[in-house]
Amino acid sequence: MPIKTTYKLPRSGVKREALRTKGQFWTPDWTADFMAAYVLRDKPERLLDPALGEGAFFRAAKRYAAHHDFPLELFGRDIDPEVIDKAEKAGLDDDDLRNVEIGDFVLDPPSETFPAIIANPPYIRHHRLSPRQKEQLRHFADTTTGRHIDGRAGLHVYFLIRALRTLAPGGRLAYIVSADICEGVFARTLWQWICTHYRLDAVITFAAEAAPFPDIDTNAIVFLIQNLKPAKEIHWVRCLDRHPEALVAFSSGKSTVGATNLQVYRRALSEALTTGLSRPPAEGARSKYILGDFASVMRGIVTGNNEFFFLTSARAKELGIPDRLLVRAVGRMRDVLGECFDQEDLTRLESSGRPTFLLNVNGLTFEQLPEQVQKYLNDGESKGLPKKTLIKTRKPWYRMETRKTPPIMFAYLGRRNARFIRNRAGVVPLTCLLCVYPKDSSPEYVDCLWNVLSHPETIGNLRKVGKSYGGDAIKVEPRALEQLPLPDTLVHSEGLDRFLSAKQGTLFEDM
Repeated sequence: MPIKTTYKLPRSGVKREALRTKGQFWTPDWTADFMAAYVLRDKPERLLDPALGEGAFFRAAKRYAAHHDFPLELFGRDIDPEVIDKAEKAGLDDDDLRNVEIGDFVLDPPSETFPAIIANPPYIRHHRLSPRQKEQLRHFADTTTGRHIDGRAGLHVYFLIRALRTLAPGGRLAYIVSADICEGVFARTLWQWICTHYRLDAVITFAAEAAPFPDIDTNAIVFLIQNLKPAKEIHWVRCLDRHPEALVAFSSGKSTVGATNLQVYRRALSEALTTGLSRPPAEGARSKYILGDFASVMRGIVTGNNEFFFLTSARAKELGIPDRLLVRAVGRMRDVLGECFDQEDLTRLESSGRPTFLLNVNGLTFEQLPEQVQKYLNDGESKGLPKKTLIKTRKPWYRMETRKTPPIMFAYLGRRNARFIRNRAGVVPLTCLLCVYPKDSSPEYVDCLWNVLSHPETIGNLRKVGKSYGGDAIKVEPRALEQLPLPDTLVHSEGLDRFLSAKQGTLFEDM
């Protein structure tokens, strides 16, 4: 039977929001056990947990040290004063907690280094950090690594940098975190720095059935790192269930031959970094073509307030907004049922009361607008819309983003339903979908590209460029989608390559 955890995450409400604010998601015991086995392999005298929480790592470290009969002093940090009480209720005593300090680990770190560090950092995304916090964290990261870390990095990224800087020479770090740490826009810069200065021993990933945090929409990953000269190979592990015995053996340096719940690969570090540390080893030859060779990708329209700007047909008529100030649009992924969106779908949405009209008054002054539209905009202003975060940057505030109608759209977030969509209704998508613009607008070209993109083999390649989330979900951002590998055989069989070759030939002839 799978190992049961003692803590269940609240699914919604005030308690769940409090967890998001503090970034606290407690580590289950079975995960803490194999992480402790790695950092304590050399029987160090001291261990640091810089994000104590309920003390799962302290308890796991005590079990390991007692079983292997060596003394171990525990040190801890946490920014939340309430964790001491939580850790005591979870079974730790005053002696266990005597070296725990309340403070900011990243910006006010310990003055000494440690031979063993084990951490589940606070998972706080960048948009939940204050401008001052962001500025301080970016300065810390830039000065520490000598590289620019993109501002969209969450607190857990800076936490990892600090943990590595706090690791003694030869010391070991076990770090459990969301997989976006090796998939975000900052990932390449971050991991180039890490793998130039430290030895990445292993990356441990989890099948959906083995997820350490099954109730949250992030995909967990564990990094085992030593403060030693980098090696040219790493272990990449896929855990298939929540039985920890084989993982404890692996983390302890023992053989896992015969273990049926682990898939263990030896990978060249260069290949793993190129493919992505959260992704399985690349199989076969790399594709010659990517989507960016044939199309560009943009996100859909951000309205800032769909309730105000995105209208049903009945609401637009009630307000007296003329058709010339409305753009046909689709507002959410579940409004698109299949791989084609046409006029019948618009009729279906209208009959069900879904909005399909986007207010767009661009190009006209306020005085040039019909009186009914002026009144509607004044109502929006009285409700405080111009002060909303995304809207207040616009001049005037009701100016709408614009997009050309994309022949192809992409549903970028889903579990088993990430897909390309043929746009035969001539709509523009809101942020629920991405816009795919073929580099040649001819019907023949668009048909060829669509045939390649809609093929199951191409869809299967989405995992090579997407961010992984809980429940086997993936998310693919615009620039990542442009890197989507297109199978060579499909590009050739559909004749798509002849368009590319023709354009390249023209380019070279002009040189």
